[in-house]
Amino acid sequence: MSKNPLLFQELDLRGLTLPNRIVVSPLCMYSAVEGLAQPWHFAHLSTFARGKAGLVFTEATAVEARGRITPSCLGIWTDEQAEALKPVTAFIESMGSVPGIQLAHAGRKASTHEPFVAGGGTPLNPEGAEKGRQPWQTVAPSAIPVAGGWPVPTELDQKGMDEVKLAFVQAAHRSVDAGFRVIELHLAHGYLLHSFLSPISNQRDDNYGGSIENRMHFPLEVCEAVRAEVGSDMPLFARISAIDGLEGGWTMDDSVVFSEALSSSGIDVVDCSSGGIAGAPRFRIDDTGKPLTKESARQPGFQVPYAARVRNETTAKSMAIGVIVDPFQAEEILQSGGADLVALGREIMYDPFWPLRAAEALEVDPEFKMWPKQYGWAVNRRSQIAQYNRDD
Repeated sequence: MSKNPLLFQELDLRGLTLPNRIVVSPLCMYSAVEGLAQPWHFAHLSTFARGKAGLVFTEATAVEARGRITPSCLGIWTDEQAEALKPVTAFIESMGSVPGIQLAHAGRKASTHEPFVAGGGTPLNPEGAEKGRQPWQTVAPSAIPVAGGWPVPTELDQKGMDEVKLAFVQAAHRSVDAGFRVIELHLAHGYLLHSFLSPISNQRDDNYGGSIENRMHFPLEVCEAVRAEVGSDMPLFARISAIDGLEGGWTMDDSVVFSEALSSSGIDVVDCSSGGIAGAPRFRIDDTGKPLTKESARQPGFQVPYAARVRNETTAKSMAIGVIVDPFQAEEILQSGGADLVALGREIMYDPFWPLRAAEALEVDPEFKMWPKQYGWAVNRRSQIAQYNRDD
């Protein structure tokens, strides 16, 4: 292992320098009220900054009300919502981390129950729905439901697409005003922009459907419009589903083509996830047609090969996600050219101080100097224990 770990080296992205290569992946909390951030959001996100992650993303943040996954999703379609996020961004920066926001529109997968309530993940039911939790009409590139039992979305016409694009642009403007330094556009997991890409969900016969070039058209328009809004200095990320994992769906070869187009449209980093286009199928397939069972699809680093292809076959940088749990694993991903950044989700929720523990494990911070000064007593104790173990 290198004595100068890449995991803790800076990375320059346009007018910004990330202090290290560790990213907190967007993690949906389903805890907002009318799209407004609550004390929970500050407590949740501030912890990762104290843990010294280089880049801390908010959860998927809806650009319009109908773009929420659930009634409790975070939003930034109003100035009031942006204002509520300013204390979060200010604290993250005060800790030396970079605040980022993921802008999203759930499309035909909107209007569902929160995952931790009865009926979690299923569409809201108009019968017996309590006040404020009535379902709303979803939108998509084609009038095709997610799965059996799901509502039929409205097919977006040109006016509707223009409204969505404007919503992304206005959300990007508010994000800058709120103090975010990085924006990620959500083009994955079956949500609206991904659903334009996949031939499973996009069966249009106009300039936005059919060939891969046509299916990429609208997502690229959104990316270009957001880049024009935020200017040339702000880094833009895009999260993609590198494969649909379903027969006749989006493939990794498609993602290579799309990632190069994203780079040309002003996207700096492609965040490589997978799946989600058709709800929760019983199994998925990889690009060779091999079934991906629940077990084989969740092995440590299972999505790293997607990030590696983007990094090595396009002009975009890439970010790897998916069961990255160990500092040495994360460092190997970077050293082998598998990605430029690594993002943690469930692991960093379990241990928000993972970056500091990684610095200790990789011998970047043997004296625990990276820890917040307010934790001096605890750090001194850890240092004494470490010295005892070395002497022993």
